Amino acid sequence: MSKSETKKISKSVYAQAPTQKSDESHIIAILVKNESGVLARVIGLYSGRGYNIESLTVAETNQSEHLSRITIVCKGTPSVIEQIKLQLARLVPVLEVSDLTVECAYIERELALVKVACTGDKRIEALRSADIFRARAVDSTLESFIFEITGTADKINAFIDIMTPLGLVDVSRTGVAAISRGKDAMGA
Repeated sequence: MSKSETKKISKSVYAQAPTQKSDESHIIAILVKNESGVLARVIGLYSGRGYNIESLTVAETNQSEHLSRITIVCKGTPSVIEQIKLQLARLVPVLEVSDLTVECAYIERELALVKVACTGDKRIEALRSADIFRARAVDSTLESFIFEITGTADKINAFIDIMTPLGLVDVSRTGVAAISRGKDAMGA
């Protein structure tokens, strides 16, 4: 066979198979009426379809209009995330759904309290590391510290990784709070 015949044979008439998109982490902000059972309905949507929630925060943001903001961090393929957003928007108490990860520039923060039990050199190293991460000691005994740290989830994860060999014994995290940058408000 000649080279031109080989090229003809190796070409497929079928389209290339679609590649499977990998799971991506998304921050979804949901503006809801602050009514009894709203959070349960939103969470029920996730659990009923087998979606996992990595982080969840909820608080009233407009007392006069009785509005709350739910911020959920979840992972999924782009099609799964789109499906989640569409299903959330159909819930009656939901006023607005925004995927901050793709729709706009945003700021995210999380707060964590990190308890480290250590003495001697490990105690000194824990204080040095906390200083580097701009964590502050909010409680101290002769054998332990409780550090308060704020930042992105990655920063907090890195701090926890540093503190683990130094005597990490407990962690309490708030979950991600996120807001879009600029002058526009959600629900405006």
